[in-house]
Amino acid sequence: MDTRRSTRPRVVVAGLGDTGVLTAIHLAQRFDVTGISVKPGLVSGQELGTRLSRPEAWARDYWLPFDRFRGLDEVRVLHGALTSLDVAARKVTVRHADGSTVPEEYDALIISTGVANGFWRRPAFQSATEVDADLNAAHTRIADSASVLVVGGGAAAVASAANIAGRWPDKRVDLYFPGERALPQHHPRAWQRVRGRLAELGVGLHPGHRAVVPDGFTCDRITNDPVQWQGGQAAASADSVLWAIGRVRPNTSWLPPDLLDEHGFVRVRPTLQTPDHREIFAVGDVAATDPLRNSARNRADRLLAHNVRALFADRQLRDYRPRGRRWGSVLGVQPDGLEVFAPTGHAFRFPAWSIDRVLQPWIVRRGIYHGVRR
Repeated sequence: MDTRRSTRPRVVVAGLGDTGVLTAIHLAQRFDVTGISVKPGLVSGQELGTRLSRPEAWARDYWLPFDRFRGLDEVRVLHGALTSLDVAARKVTVRHADGSTVPEEYDALIISTGVANGFWRRPAFQSATEVDADLNAAHTRIADSASVLVVGGGAAAVASAANIAGRWPDKRVDLYFPGERALPQHHPRAWQRVRGRLAELGVGLHPGHRAVVPDGFTCDRITNDPVQWQGGQAAASADSVLWAIGRVRPNTSWLPPDLLDEHGFVRVRPTLQTPDHREIFAVGDVAATDPLRNSARNRADRLLAHNVRALFADRQLRDYRPRGRRWGSVLGVQPDGLEVFAPTGHAFRFPAWSIDRVLQPWIVRRGIYHGVRR
């Protein structure tokens, strides 16, 4: 028995998406870390356009079994669904695939369960086979369609339209968004540049179209019904309608209501601690850090890991300072490389040759994830 490990504080990371995995890796050398996930690996919510158009390329970088992460070697990973939290007893309850439930005690709890947002971000319990089936089904549906209508103005919608048009130049691809411009949470410079790229790809742009969402529809599947518009414009139709309207739902049904704000997100202080429980933290899309809930995109996993260490060492914790605009990649990797936007809207590019030689192997897999096995 490893007595050194058994005397260390117990940290439970609830949710092993992009941010949860990074947080667990940062904490694994100091604490007994248990990570809990409904997926059998990291199934990222990033780069929907690449996921739909080039699923093999997407899976190589964004669908990774947990045992491929060297930084998770010291982490105990549970494949199960969280069903409840007992704050007083400091334990969560996990339901496994066979229906059995087990309690997991903690000294610190990290809530990083993310949000549901379309078919590509769902909290459903899945096996590796089911993840692959979902990936291939969406790709096949789009590939078999002569026309695709994308509803939404955020990065997921814009990237989907661009990547589908780039992968299948003969398809009719149209992007409908409610405002005068898409990417409203990015700097206007970003949209100006991306709009030019969409025009080059032949994507039809339709500003000022806010969709009528059918009652009870959660935007979690590709449809083919005509889309009606709140402004009274003529209905639009296509073989496949992709809904990416940003109607996110936080994965917090397992949490006590007093931890949540009026929209169901986890209330946090600037230190990412919940207001009434200093040992409970939240990070990522599930955390109500700011109107954009940008902590995942701004690498708050590092700050969170520092604050957990500071908590147990009785040191001062640091504050998270959100950015006022979204930033980063919009379209994902393209034939001419990867373009990344700063918060100011200015773009810088990783050339195509550097993606597989430098960016993924050295910056992402080694630098960010601390090593990923082949």
